Amino acid sequence: MKAITAIFLIILTAFFLLTIPGYLPERTDVVVIGAGTAGMRAAIESRTHTANVILLEKMPYSGGNSNKATAGFNAVTEQRDMESYINDTRTAGGFIGNINLIKIMAEKSSEALQELREMGADLEDRGLLAGHSHSRTYRPSGGSPVGKEISRVLYSHLRNNQIDIRTENRALSILQKKDKLEVLVKNRTGKEYRIRAGAVIISTGGFGGSPELVTRFNPELKGFHTTNSAGATGDFITLTKDMPVKLIDLNEIQTHPTVEPEFSTLITEALRGNGGILINSLGRRFTNEMDFRDNLSRSILSQKDGFAWLIFDQGVRESLKASEYYIKNQLTKKADTIPDLAEKLDLPEEDLANTIERWNSFVMYENDRDFQRRDLKAALNSSPYFAIKVTPGIHYCMGGLAIDEKARVLDENDNPIDGLYAAGEATGGIHGKDRLGGNSLADAMVFGKIAGREAALYTLNNR
Repeated sequence: MKAITAIFLIILTAFFLLTIPGYLPERTDVVVIGAGTAGMRAAIESRTHTANVILLEKMPYSGGNSNKATAGFNAVTEQRDMESYINDTRTAGGFIGNINLIKIMAEKSSEALQELREMGADLEDRGLLAGHSHSRTYRPSGGSPVGKEISRVLYSHLRNNQIDIRTENRALSILQKKDKLEVLVKNRTGKEYRIRAGAVIISTGGFGGSPELVTRFNPELKGFHTTNSAGATGDFITLTKDMPVKLIDLNEIQTHPTVEPEFSTLITEALRGNGGILINSLGRRFTNEMDFRDNLSRSILSQKDGFAWLIFDQGVRESLKASEYYIKNQLTKKADTIPDLAEKLDLPEEDLANTIERWNSFVMYENDRDFQRRDLKAALNSSPYFAIKVTPGIHYCMGGLAIDEKARVLDENDNPIDGLYAAGEATGGIHGKDRLGGNSLADAMVFGKIAGREAALYTLNNR
């Protein structure tokens, strides 16, 4: 009788536990953590192989740092540019980037561009960014910011394909459960639940929005402004703290050279690419405005008080719609003449006038005799004139989870961890010491797709 009673109590207890919400884990094939460009592209790709895909996003909106991207999307649309794109990327990264991953990004970039266009993205404008040997950076017509356009079409594609996207659902941890992975999640009400999946894709972005982590991995950047969104807090680190993942290049943190210091607003590289120049407090140019980002940051910081003025004119303004945001939000100082501009910026009038005149002569003869800038497309001679105060700010984390060519997360012995994938800024190894502008979106799209495909196929083959 006692045995029967004990069995009955066990059954009753089990039945009671099963009725508690969240006691049993939810089950799916693929969980994607983070709904930026990489995460949305991964979820879309996984959905082509299986209907069982869940996309988690801790913020109330999708897009992540991609929403802030302004410069463009890099793609090789002419085969003769392939080698130079790879070389430019390697050179910018100090030749420590993983050559195999760089080649994949370059070789798949044109395909990714075409996919975005087929989804409805306007990426018809092509420009040149700093550190690039050719014009290969695509953005919306007229030079509008690229990030929101890409986020828009990816999110629309998510909804059209009925992908289960859960905003304000924060992934807390990833645990290995025999042949499955289990994600602990906290929803918007504060309740926790678990999802057991055949594969998990980490696409949480970097940690540029966390001053603590930035300072931990690179103390020299303490106190810097940041262009990052509030969601960029290095979640890939906490999610995998109990797993034997390999983390690489965490100290390699890129500063963007042109950030408006009062509001920490990123000033797009395209403003320089379309003809803007940098002036110091003496009213003089001091660098090649199209140099690599890390070099430019050092040059600006070496100037008096560590800032510069980015100067452009009405002609540059009309060539780039992104400039309207800066003007509308009163980040610029405006003047009808160069002497008036010098007065507003508290610069020596004669020095500034001579600098502008000298620059215009360089443009006319297509030869920058001072700093060997190659792209001299626009003279500054169209009133009114504009200036934005700029200084370097935290922009992008080159380090993160080590991955292989299939976007599989590697362990400390360089072996892939079963069922775990990653893409985007949560990964490391592609960009090395410094990242070319336009490469983050290309990286996210290319490896987001690879991660989405490989994760879905893995879970389907291991059911």
